[in-house]
Amino acid sequence: MKKTRHTDSQIISILKKNETGTSVAELCREYSMSQASFYKWRSKYGGMDMSLMKKMKELEDENRRLKRMYAEEKLKAEIAREAIEKKW
Repeated sequence: MKKTRHTDSQIISILKKNETGTSVAELCREYSMSQASFYKWRSKYGGMDMSLMKKMKELEDENRRLKRMYAEEKLKAEIAREAIEKKW
């Protein structure tokens, strides 16, 4: 997963500055980011505060962990099924 140069608190503060009236172009120059990044952040984090962002990150991490566990268990079940189906 690609890392961002900006922390979660910086992203929230950038979005708050935009809500108070600072233009997107000015924010992009100030923080050395693209407008696409800004709009992606706004669609993902718009209206959040730090506690909500932290909770969302925790849920994303848990979801990623559960998906990995499911894939491992599915692989084990597939191996067991193939072993049972083989004719000795």
